[in-house]
Amino acid sequence: MTSSAMNPVERRAAISLASLFAFRMLGMFMILPIFHLYGGRYADYSLELAGYAVGAYGLSQALLQIPFGLWSDRFGRKPVILAGLALFALGAVVAALSTSIYGVIAGRAIQGAGAIAGPVLALAADLSREEQRTKLMAVIGMAIGASFGLAQVLGPILAPVAGLAGVFWLTAAMAVLGMGLVAFAVPAPQVQSHEREVSAEGLRTVWRDGQLWRMHFGIFVLHFVMTGTLMTVPLLLAQGGLPAARHSWLYLAAMAGAILALGPLMRAARQGKGRSVLLACIALLALAELGFAASSGWDWHGLAALLLLFYMAFNYLEASLPSLMSRLAPASAKGAALGVYATAQFLGAALGGAGGGWLLHRAGAGALFLVCAGLVVLWLLSSRGLQVRRELVSHRLSVARMAPAEAELLLARLRELPGVRCANLADDAIHLQVEADAFDQETLAGLTSLG
Repeated sequence: MTSSAMNPVERRAAISLASLFAFRMLGMFMILPIFHLYGGRYADYSLELAGYAVGAYGLSQALLQIPFGLWSDRFGRKPVILAGLALFALGAVVAALSTSIYGVIAGRAIQGAGAIAGPVLALAADLSREEQRTKLMAVIGMAIGASFGLAQVLGPILAPVAGLAGVFWLTAAMAVLGMGLVAFAVPAPQVQSHEREVSAEGLRTVWRDGQLWRMHFGIFVLHFVMTGTLMTVPLLLAQGGLPAARHSWLYLAAMAGAILALGPLMRAARQGKGRSVLLACIALLALAELGFAASSGWDWHGLAALLLLFYMAFNYLEASLPSLMSRLAPASAKGAALGVYATAQFLGAALGGAGGGWLLHRAGAGALFLVCAGLVVLWLLSSRGLQVRRELVSHRLSVARMAPAEAELLLARLRELPGVRCANLADDAIHLQVEADAFDQETLAGLTSLG
């Protein structure tokens, strides 16, 4: 008997939790392509303070990721997630009502204080079997990618009509919708997993694992670059002759082209070329940043080509890194590893916003893009030592009707098959972990027919 498909609870969890992530991230992503274009209407506005407003969200998230994970272990996933969404909505209302950039900074910080990424992923672990967890994480990753693409189009459409305040009001409304999802659509876990619980021993294990630190550094750089780039590109497009009202169409076209490229990249990764595709996309991201750094005086057509390269690299990396992290994190320290990973992600967004705004104000766009390119090159060099493990799938084969000698013989034959990583006999069943892209399912079916 195999367990290669999600059961109804897992499918419901995947859809509802992915939707929750998408609702929450949509508002955050919508701000990036419009804040510098429309933020000048706030009192005391400057490029530097605008960067602090964008970065305040990520800083609160980074500081509270681990505490929220621990609170969800103690008080339950759903109550903590609902409290985080309430904070997120409150911060959006504060920002929507603000007339000063300082009020927006305060609202963004309150939004970020609802640091529910850890509890949501922990709830996903509670509601899924180990062999389906990578698949569920991939669904969540794709939902985040979809919300990112949609935000690039909706933000420039909504801002001329409703202003930044309208975007914040929409963000608050989506947080309330997310609360409804948690209350009525997300399944209730029967058993609470503690895979995300962060312990001192787990942190020591993570600290010594060079593979994990490559991932933490990578997600930090990706979100630093994403925040800094998408805040600044709209200014370049406006300087290059593209009116703000037409930015959404450019983003839509570039995102559509990037999505078309995503399919072949994903297929190549599933065929055992995951490490090569990963390195190629990091290199592509560096190339895009170097292009932006050299784009002074370009018209918007050249910038559109660079934006397409950026989206191609970012979409693949954003969708694939969570799944890769779930495979690299050791079972004995998974909570610590994912807690540090989430912290690095939001710290990157915080510094990309605040540091990017500071660089843009003090040294100009070229300096910001050169810093981004340098960080990506460091990520590329560090990732050359990354060992991308293949996705593992679990199978349980009942041997209750077999004689002990027959079961042992079947176990020995299974252990010799290509792609089998682990095979053990317990409780009248053989438990297998196999590499999804290297294991022959037909051979397995032939052997099990012996029983």
